[in-house]
Amino acid sequence: MTPLEVSLLLFGPFLLLIFLRVPVSFALALACVPVFFIEPRLTPILLLQQMFKSYNAFILLAVPFFLLAANLMNAAGITDRLIRLARALVGHLPGGLGHVNVVVSMFFAGISGSSTADAAGIGSLLIPQMKKEGFSASFSVAVTACSAVMGVVIPPSILMVVWGGLMSVSIGGLFLAGVVPGVLIGLAQMATVYYYARRHGMGLHDRATLVELARAVAGAFLALMTPVIIIGGIVGGLFTPTEASVVAALYALALGLFVYRSVGVRTLAHVLYDTGRFAAISLFCIGTASAFGFILAYFRVPAALVAYVTEMNLGVTEMGIAVALCFLIIGCFIDAIPAIIILGTVLWPVTQAVGMHPIHFALIGVISLAFGLVTPPYGLCLLISCAIGRITVGQALAHVAMILAPMLAILLLVIVFPALSLWLPRLLLPQFAG
Repeated sequence: MTPLEVSLLLFGPFLLLIFLRVPVSFALALACVPVFFIEPRLTPILLLQQMFKSYNAFILLAVPFFLLAANLMNAAGITDRLIRLARALVGHLPGGLGHVNVVVSMFFAGISGSSTADAAGIGSLLIPQMKKEGFSASFSVAVTACSAVMGVVIPPSILMVVWGGLMSVSIGGLFLAGVVPGVLIGLAQMATVYYYARRHGMGLHDRATLVELARAVAGAFLALMTPVIIIGGIVGGLFTPTEASVVAALYALALGLFVYRSVGVRTLAHVLYDTGRFAAISLFCIGTASAFGFILAYFRVPAALVAYVTEMNLGVTEMGIAVALCFLIIGCFIDAIPAIIILGTVLWPVTQAVGMHPIHFALIGVISLAFGLVTPPYGLCLLISCAIGRITVGQALAHVAMILAPMLAILLLVIVFPALSLWLPRLLLPQFAG
C-alpha cells in the first residue's frame, strides 16, 4: 500500500469513530486493526506489542506524578492562597476579579502543569465571585477556560514532558522556552479583561496595602517555590524531569500534610484515586496513539510528506504557520497527547527538513494544541468551566472568541520571531538549545 492509501485507511475510520463519539483512545486502536489484517507482513498482535513498547519509557512516569502534584495542591488549599496573592497584586484594576483569574492561572500553571486541574480548581472558586461582581456568566466562564490553557504552556507542562520524551528534545529547554510566550498570553488576556471592564463601566477597586501584600506573599510563598524547585533543579542538573515530578509531588504532599495541615487520610485517598484514574486515561491514549504512529512510520508516511514539502520549498515561517494550522485543527477533535504522538512525530522530520529548531517547533505545537482545550467539540477546559458556570458551550463561544483572538496574535509572534521561545533556553541551557 502507498502512504496515501494507508493514510486514508487510518484517518478515515478514525474520524468516523470520533464523529460517532467513540473515545479517542479506543478510536485510535480500532482504526489500526484493518491495516494489521490487510498487510500480510503485519499481525494484529503488533497492536499490543507497540502499546507495551511505548510504556517502556522512564520519562512517562512524570505524567502521573505531575498530575498528583496538581491534585495535592488543589486539595491543600493552595488555590485560595494564590487567589489572595493575585487579588493583592492586580485586584485594584478595572475588572479586578478577571485579572485575578488570569494571574492565578499563571501562578497555578507554574505549579501543576495541568490545564484541567487549573480550570476545575480555580473555576469553582472564581466563576461565582466574578458573576457577583458584575461579569456576565459567559465572560466569567470564557476567562476561566482560556486562562487555564496556560497550564500547558508555562512550565512545568505535562505536554512538554511527553513531547520531549517522544522526540528526544531537552525537556528543560522546553520548560524554559514556554516562559516568555506563557507570560505574553497572560498579558494579552489581562488586556482583554481590561477592555471588557472599561466597556461595561467597571471601576477601580481599593489597592491592597503593603501589609496585605506582604501577608499574601508570605501565605503563598511556599507554593510559589514549586516552579523554582522544579525548573531550578532541572536546569541546575540536580534531577531529571521525571525525578522533578516526584519531587513536586512529595513537596505538595508535605505542604498539605505538615505545613497547611489541610490534607487528611480520606482526602489523600481521594486524591490518589483521581490521579490514578486520569493518569490511566492519558497513558492508555499514549499506547494506542503509539501503535497508530507505528503504522504511519512503517509505511513511510512522514518520508512521503517530507518529499512533498521539499518540493514546495517552504521557509521556516511558512512551515510554522502550516504546523500551527495542523495542530489547531486536530486539537479541536482529540486530546493533546495523542495529537502530539500522531501529528508531532509525522511533522517532526518535515520541520527538520526546512531548518526549524526543535524547541521552536515544539512551542508552536504546544501553544496551538492549547487552543483545542477551549474550542468545540473537544474543548475540555471549556466544558469544565461551563459546567461550573451552569451555562451551555454555545452561550460562552462569543466571549471565548474575543479572548482567543489576542492569543492567536501571540502564536503568530512565536512563529515569526523564534527568539521569543529560544532566547531563555539559549541563555541558560546553550548545550541543548544552540
